[in-house]
Amino acid sequence: MTELRDKVAIVTGGSRGIGASIALELAKNGVKIVVNYVTRKELAEKMVAEINEFGGEALIVQADVSISEQANYLIHATVEHFGRLDILVNNAGITRDSTFKKLTEVDWRKVIDVNLNSVYNTTSAALPYLQESDAGRIINISSIIGQAGGFGQTNYAAAKAGIIGYTKSLALELARSNVTVNSICPGFIGTEMVNAIPEKVLESIVAKVPQKRLGKPEEIARGVVFLCKDGDYITGQQLNINGGLYM
Repeated sequence: MTELRDKVAIVTGGSRGIGASIALELAKNGVKIVVNYVTRKELAEKMVAEINEFGGEALIVQADVSISEQANYLIHATVEHFGRLDILVNNAGITRDSTFKKLTEVDWRKVIDVNLNSVYNTTSAALPYLQESDAGRIINISSIIGQAGGFGQTNYAAAKAGIIGYTKSLALELARSNVTVNSICPGFIGTEMVNAIPEKVLESIVAKVPQKRLGKPEEIARGVVFLCKDGDYITGQQLNINGGLYM
């Protein structure tokens, strides 16, 4: 078991939804948190205030991690402030859903940039610091859509499936180091993004889930903590948290 107190973690897209739950759960385990955001600064500030309320320590850094220069800034700002980096959670993501016939090149490229290219950008900048940690962790948030596909989501599915392949390959390269690399594949989680799905469509989705409910963001967060704390011998894996929807 790895002691998490005073470790330092970056959570990209950490101001809301799954990212916010991950940031909070890590902070409750004594991890110092960098909450990354692009817009909605007020949500990032609220997150830091919540962490501070229970004695945690957090920093907010604005950076669009789909742009390599800004991803580099995020990493270096973290190390400059905290002096180290132990955990990188690549959670930033967007959707631009459309059937393929109507999918524009702009929406294709934007989703690939934010969901997949950002993972390269942050990891390439962070890796030297993670390798200095006694227990470096890279955790990439993929999706059930990257495993099973999704109607009208060729761009999103391609990006999330790419994360899975990326995770396995990087895990092989880093297996002899002190850095593990894993992905988490959430099912349908009760976030702002999922709750925006039309009610009848959402009801049909829930009906297909063996546990007959949406997942909770904190259930994904606990998976991240598990991989950070108890994942010394776990690398290159997909942790499926989906209520049994995809096995």
